[in-house]
Amino acid sequence: MSPVEIKTALVAKAKSLGFDDCRIAPARPAAHRELFEQWIAEGKHGDMAWMARNLERRSDPRIVLPGARSVIVMALNYFQGSGPSTRYRIARYAWNDDYHDLIEKKLRELDDFLITHGGTQRRYVDTGPVLERDFASESGLGWGGKSTMQIHRRLGTWFFLADILTTLDLPADTPAKDMCGKCTRCIDACPTQAITAPRSMDARRCISYLTIEHKGDIPLEFRRAIGDRIYGCDACLDACPWNRHAQESREAAFQARKTVFSKSLRDFLALTDDEFRALFSKSPIKRIKRPAFLRNVCVALGNVGTSDDLPALEIAAADPHPLIADHAAWAISEIRRRHGG
Repeated sequence: MSPVEIKTALVAKAKSLGFDDCRIAPARPAAHRELFEQWIAEGKHGDMAWMARNLERRSDPRIVLPGARSVIVMALNYFQGSGPSTRYRIARYAWNDDYHDLIEKKLRELDDFLITHGGTQRRYVDTGPVLERDFASESGLGWGGKSTMQIHRRLGTWFFLADILTTLDLPADTPAKDMCGKCTRCIDACPTQAITAPRSMDARRCISYLTIEHKGDIPLEFRRAIGDRIYGCDACLDACPWNRHAQESREAAFQARKTVFSKSLRDFLALTDDEFRALFSKSPIKRIKRPAFLRNVCVALGNVGTSDDLPALEIAAADPHPLIADHAAWAISEIRRRHGG
């Protein structure tokens, strides 16, 4: 098969596996590698030390995979509509099963296909040393929005990216154009002003970072801004007008998990370690572990809780783990402040 025929067959196979788009970028240094290096040098990656390692590998796929000629970029829609009505919010991508596991299975099938045509590959689902959004833009799979999120004309912001580096020289697609125009809705919507300028994100201020990646106490200056969010934040994604085109995902594994969303905030406080692991089995939330999750729950209760939540918080304030106890104590003081002691 010619490179054009391989690409045609690859795109068809990707779509048969459930991917909503599949495009090709040339394997060359990432367009924004210098900006990324500057972002790291300024410490805006916070506690995510892994991002500062192997900067050259992260910026050039040919170092990751010697002989790489193409970067195959795929999008998988995870939008599930407005979702359940609760007193708390979880980022849409984490409503159910971990997307890493789901997408990795699909990538293995594509890898097998490419092997039969003589290719050597490396595949990644946002876990490898690849500046994936740069290559997504280079391939024409959307553009980098002012929120730093990738935006797709048809999918909006609600999709996962996956990459396969390959030694096959496949025809590249046309790079995408920036379609944000003068819009600043994502910047205006950020509760903590983490988007410090168009396409400039200070992760240390981002609610997704604070509730997922950050392992310690949530800084006092951001706790009230977190509101009712207990895992991640969709504020800048929700604000994007390109989401008017978004269609609900065909992937049932992304539907809201009833066993989770049937619980109240204070129900979460009663979870033992074993119960936490069982409730969030195969969920991305399981990775942050019980103390960090209950830290987040306490902050949300501090913002939206009532006096009815105080008994559960008082028990949490006596938890042997300081991360839970300290945030529970803060929540108690916030509820008493709002409700007159």
